[in-house]
Amino acid sequence: MSYLKTFALLAVLTALLIFLGDMLGGRQGAVSALIFAGAMNFGAYWWSDRIVLRMYSARRVDEGSAPGLYGMVAELAGRAKMPMPAVYVIENDTPNAFATGRNPGHAAVAVTTGIMGILEREELEGVIAHELSHVRHRDILISSIAATIAGAIILLARLAYFSAIFGGRRGRDGNPLALLVMMIVAPVAAMIVRLAVSRSREYGADDGGAVLTNPLYLASALRKLEYQNRRHPMQVNDATAHLFIVNPLSGQTLARLFSTHPPIAERVRRLEGKAAGM
Repeated sequence: MSYLKTFALLAVLTALLIFLGDMLGGRQGAVSALIFAGAMNFGAYWWSDRIVLRMYSARRVDEGSAPGLYGMVAELAGRAKMPMPAVYVIENDTPNAFATGRNPGHAAVAVTTGIMGILEREELEGVIAHELSHVRHRDILISSIAATIAGAIILLARLAYFSAIFGGRRGRDGNPLALLVMMIVAPVAAMIVRLAVSRSREYGADDGGAVLTNPLYLASALRKLEYQNRRHPMQVNDATAHLFIVNPLSGQTLARLFSTHPPIAERVRRLEGKAAGM
């Protein structure tokens, strides 16, 4: 179900891109914007693991330096029938974790020292299973596609803005309402849909992790992580917030539309439902 929702959201982004491209510069305008946005996101996709791990000063560990953590990742990777990812530790008291890498053969799992300090072994196992599911489902690729299409939409909106300032085309047939849609509504809509894709993939990783281990392990871990991140939020770069298992930037009510993660309470409810079904 989460994959169907993801593809539906990507279809909405694509339709919005085609609509704007046709209004502003025809099919060629949409294709040009998509190519340019794709070029900008290509490097982030290809080198995402190196960029993010260096950003948080992650330290690679092995079986000798972190036998418990390394062995847990190896065991879960074996259950998932995927290559062993690189394992990293981030010196940070705030409990959190993320996975990155363009495919299962080039992947890394990183955890903070804080998360290893507050979670029981079973809870940490639930977190690692969730992160490995991100890698297994190629969520970095899906996020990159969503970012590319949304980026192209924003580029078209900016082009419409500068076109209006310098007396160029004002939307199809000079329609000022169409120009307003391109400059304001479309970029906001694209961002909301892109973030919805991110939330959908979080649910997908929860579901995938529940296959590898007991869903209640992750449910228990999420409760602790939410509490600790509210007390001691981790300072993260906005561009990488979607990678972490808990996002300290997520909000309530309307702010949920602009959050990279679904509400913890909803994730826990779903996980507990899966456990009951088992």
